[in-house]
Amino acid sequence: MKPYATRAKRKSISIFFPCYNDAGTIASMVELATLTAKKLTRDFEIIVVDDGSTDASRQILKELSTKNRFLKVIMHRKNKGYGGALISGFRASQKEFVFYTDGDFQYDVGELENLYALLTPNVDMVQGYKVKRHDPWYRIVIGDIYNLLVHLMFDIKIRDVDCDFRLIRKAILDQITLTHESGVITVELVKKIQNTNCRIIEAPVSHFYRSYGRSQIFMFGRLIKVFRELLELWQELVL
Repeated sequence: MKPYATRAKRKSISIFFPCYNDAGTIASMVELATLTAKKLTRDFEIIVVDDGSTDASRQILKELSTKNRFLKVIMHRKNKGYGGALISGFRASQKEFVFYTDGDFQYDVGELENLYALLTPNVDMVQGYKVKRHDPWYRIVIGDIYNLLVHLMFDIKIRDVDCDFRLIRKAILDQITLTHESGVITVELVKKIQNTNCRIIEAPVSHFYRSYGRSQIFMFGRLIKVFRELLELWQELVL
């Protein structure tokens, strides 16, 4: 009998990226995702959700969509937030497995191959975790505090809830409803998937310095809002 990783080449996959002012990286992400997907299966789609970008991202995506037949572009007229972009991406995904990561190239989408190889009929989600985080020191400190807080508040089982490098069976996503349009959606996503009692395994992934643009979440006002929304989410999911 052939190993599952070989037979899984016939499994279909949706790959999507939330994009907000990622003009410097999104084209490379799309092309690398296309090359990677072709190694895994003949049945795949690439989706980019542009969340109201104000740089050249939209023009680049429009041009890419005329050249890449696998690419589907979803345009938000206004910025809905990270959660809003993820909800649109999950909703648009039609294949058996759904993979997403950010459009800023802090993760290597080529490492999707490593997650895909871990799929078995009993695995419903492969969650990445950063081997080493390459960010300014204050982001690392804030990220560690955030991770610890989330684990304590929500009894999260995976080690790195802040790692947006995930491969999920679509049937599991169809069992949950996501409602939060901010960055706390990642906690909502992991917690609700965890509550389905599906099997989750983890895999190490690389993390790189941001080469273009800047994160919106590491601003003082945004951080206060995130912690307030975490409390609201805790009341909703735990209490």
